[in-house]
Amino acid sequence: MADEQSQKGRILVVEDDKFLRDLLVNKLKDEGLEVGAVTDGKEAYEYLDKDLPDVIVLDLILPDLNGFDILERITKDARTSGVPVIVLSNLDQKEDIDKAMSLGAVDFMIKANFSLTEILARIKKQLGK
Repeated sequence: MADEQSQKGRILVVEDDKFLRDLLVNKLKDEGLEVGAVTDGKEAYEYLDKDLPDVIVLDLILPDLNGFDILERITKDARTSGVPVIVLSNLDQKEDIDKAMSLGAVDFMIKANFSLTEILARIKKQLGK
């Protein structure tokens, strides 16, 4: 069963904004992708302890841990280090973008600058589709 799921594409969305999270999850599901959604770092870690997605979409501003800490832990953990992380954030300062990329993000998207279709295209690129 895990092989079937990974062929389909499994995405973990870490986003505390309910409206955006729901929009993104629905768009991804409409594309036939399997989607897990969590609202904070603690839930992200719990999810990753049980399952490995093919791509993680990560907000940087979260209610508990910041996304930089989560990103660093994902990329340093041998089990999760191979999972591409796309940062989707309102942070738009060059320092924030550079920091996320240096911590291992494969892409950085500023929420206000991208449509759902463009976000989906970036996710599919990481899935190799």
